[in-house]
Amino acid sequence: MSFNYLPLTDAQRRDMLSAIGVSGMEDLFAPIPRELRGFELALPSGHSELEVQQQLNRLAAQNRPLSAQRSFVGAGATLRFRPSAVDHVASRSEFSTAYTPYQPEISQGTLQVIYEFQSMIAELTGMDVANASMYDGASAAAEAALMACRITHRHRILVSETVHPEYAEVVRTYASGPEVAVETVPHRDGALDLEAVERLLGQDCAGLLVQVPNVFGCLEAVRAAGQLARKAGALFVVIADPISLALLEAPGAYGADIVVGDGQGLGNPVSFGGPHLGFMATRQEHVRQLPGRICGMSVDTRGKPCFTLTLQAREQHIRREKAASNICSNQALNALVATLYLALVGKTGLVELASVSVQRAHHLADRLVGMAGLELAFPSQRFFNEFVLRADRPADRVLAELADRGILGGVPLSRWYAGSERDLLVTVTETNSPEDLDAYLAALSASRRSSAQERSVEVPATAVDHATV
Repeated sequence: MSFNYLPLTDAQRRDMLSAIGVSGMEDLFAPIPRELRGFELALPSGHSELEVQQQLNRLAAQNRPLSAQRSFVGAGATLRFRPSAVDHVASRSEFSTAYTPYQPEISQGTLQVIYEFQSMIAELTGMDVANASMYDGASAAAEAALMACRITHRHRILVSETVHPEYAEVVRTYASGPEVAVETVPHRDGALDLEAVERLLGQDCAGLLVQVPNVFGCLEAVRAAGQLARKAGALFVVIADPISLALLEAPGAYGADIVVGDGQGLGNPVSFGGPHLGFMATRQEHVRQLPGRICGMSVDTRGKPCFTLTLQAREQHIRREKAASNICSNQALNALVATLYLALVGKTGLVELASVSVQRAHHLADRLVGMAGLELAFPSQRFFNEFVLRADRPADRVLAELADRGILGGVPLSRWYAGSERDLLVTVTETNSPEDLDAYLAALSASRRSSAQERSVEVPATAVDHATV
């Protein structure tokens, strides 16, 4: 089939512009600042394919991949061990080209993977049912907040200050449309302030969102927080690190109503901060309020096992006003990677790598606090594999000095929290060898000596004034 497009006449163009209330084409671009219009891109002239490849290779060579450095960076995007078989299987064309099962009856392989993913997430979280993945942990948290509102018919959400600030910001963005009030519960010494929770909870509160381990790496008093939420008739939403669930008690065991999180650490690379996948699980009585889709196992007309999309509570499949969410898809390929990772690592392997992460994190923390000018920001709190290190000078300066020595030393908390200019979040995983820990300590010690020498040769301002005179 071909189409013939006839150009508009001047009269037709004037009529169209008049119909929308503008006098000319320039008016259509009026909202764009004038300094951003009318400039020419300084693009080089064309080159051959070979020349382009060579130039791109030169540019790529300037990159320093995370895997080529000693990385102690976390805060939601963490370098972890990835079995080579994960990429080998996930890169097969039938998987890597599959977008999402719009025709589920002919997508049995994809549906089976989704079913296995759901089953693994349900087992990790201790919940009854999980959906077919979300975009990322932040959007999953936001969807959980709105889900709590639908279930309780209330319109106020409490979010702990120790929830990752970017997650909290996404929750606020989602909540702004349906006019759901989002309030922040302050922390006390790096953990949720339970007295503040009890004070802020009320009969109009739909849910309480708590992260464990929290953004500071600390372990929250989740059982007490859940009891307070239930007492007020609110749902208890837990944002969990899936790797930590190999050692920590499953949220379902201490009363969580909804469990969400990010699956980047489950075999997905950091990849410049994305893409991620989110997971979401809940109790059976709330299954029809889960956003997205749920894959189930059944039998076909011949009695053979098959997989199907059991629930699809999204606006493209049911009436818009009855849809749980307008989320349109799931991170199918990333969920496949997570499923392959969990299957390859297994229960024993997951416990082992989580244990190694915890042991090495505590070993590094113990040695760091023995150095002059360094301390833990929250020494009274238990932590998993992340901790906040407080220096006697700006964290940005410390990190820059470590980077000069080939070490990504952590994440400065000042990017999110005012008054935290000396605090940096240090993350340790199974990928950080004992040699990496020694290198971190040596680099930090060397940078401190350099700073001390610089201070010792500084000339007092009065001496400079006299010398000038």
